[in-house]
Amino acid sequence: MAYDYDIVVIGGGPAGYAGAIRAAQLKKRVLCVERDKLGGICLNWGCIPTKALLTNAHLAELIHHHGANFGFTGQAGWDFTQIIKRSRSVAGQLNKGIEGLFRKYKVNHKLGTAKVVAPNKVQIGDETVSAESIVIATGVRARPLPGAEFDGQTILSSKEAMSLTSQPKSMLIIGAGPIGLEFGYFYNALGTKVTVVELLDRIVPGEDEEVSAALQQSLTKRGITFHTGSKTSKIVKSDRGITAEIETPKGKTTVEAEKMLVAIGVVGNVENLFADSVKVELVKNHIKADPKNGYVTSVPGIYAVGDVIGPPWLAHVAHHESICCIERICGFSDRTVDYTTIPGCTYTDPGVASVGLTEKAARDAGYQVRVGKFPFQFSGRALASDETEGFVKLVFDAKLGELLGAHLIGSQATELIAELVMAKKLEATEEEILHAMHPHPTYSEAVMEAAGQGLGESIHI
Repeated sequence: MAYDYDIVVIGGGPAGYAGAIRAAQLKKRVLCVERDKLGGICLNWGCIPTKALLTNAHLAELIHHHGANFGFTGQAGWDFTQIIKRSRSVAGQLNKGIEGLFRKYKVNHKLGTAKVVAPNKVQIGDETVSAESIVIATGVRARPLPGAEFDGQTILSSKEAMSLTSQPKSMLIIGAGPIGLEFGYFYNALGTKVTVVELLDRIVPGEDEEVSAALQQSLTKRGITFHTGSKTSKIVKSDRGITAEIETPKGKTTVEAEKMLVAIGVVGNVENLFADSVKVELVKNHIKADPKNGYVTSVPGIYAVGDVIGPPWLAHVAHHESICCIERICGFSDRTVDYTTIPGCTYTDPGVASVGLTEKAARDAGYQVRVGKFPFQFSGRALASDETEGFVKLVFDAKLGELLGAHLIGSQATELIAELVMAKKLEATEEEILHAMHPHPTYSEAVMEAAGQGLGESIHI
């Protein structure tokens, strides 16, 4: 049977556009359908523009809290409108970059809402195209708080929180994961009074316990108020914002704020994606796909990758899933994603980054554990930058010396983690990390020193 395309990719985010480009590199006729802007949520309303905002926050903090040490004696002022404008321009520049890549690799692109109407057919508006394979990469959207639906004005998702026309004087954030904390850090750094409510007993609960505690202590010193082990029991909107009743371990308290950001998770974009006759299996608003079999769904010829298939909902995971899926479809490779070596990052300041098992998880898994830890306060490079908060914590198998996990908190944590992802991928031992020559003076020396500290060989502690 002759098809219009070899592969149709639905969604133009980190999974969709990467998969479409890889398919074109492998000489396939490919069409990428995106209902909004290429780059998806990550590029346009997530990963990239938020980092532009966080860079502004870091600059503000550097001046306000470290300026005197560096000899700065002036008064810093901030134009909130320009901060938002720059963030949007960064996203726009990268969006055009993807358009250029599509032209370079001859990827066909249609703007519109796609619907799979048969195992090999996709409807886009009034047009229907056929394809031998269909790859779903439609991503996710923010999950609302029950009883407090998003209104885009007072109760916000992350999308509205990064494009406000004016800076709020106060903000209540529900959820202390990476998204909630990054926005909390940004607004607090610019002078907004920020309160964060987290249902679990600690912030960034997926991270190592020591890292969670250190980050909460640091952000509390900066002025953010935290209520962990807490939940909202009542939310009332008014002309002035919201009034929320919070149930905390110490009893009920009331928080008033101009804006409320809800960052409690996501749901898959699966509505109206399939005709009733196309029986693709869904689980908890996500598409069920088989990673061991090229991410095929319950319908042969239809595949799904990225956030729409479920956690960990990370752009870099989505990218690698898509590449593996496309290469399997094209008969190029049968490799799979290594889900034991996924880096996680929280871009606050200090930042948080990790890969592999936490110390507790390693012990619970039955490993005899050796931990190496090095504080940045003993790093010459960190001292030179006046940013000495945090540490590198490495978890090793005490018997074999193999790296099981790495947990970092510090100003450069999200950059340093790449070395440790590679180390874990290559099954590096603590001796190999210690004996790998790290340049001086750099933050990266803390990685080498942490490995040495576990062996009792660290020179600078």
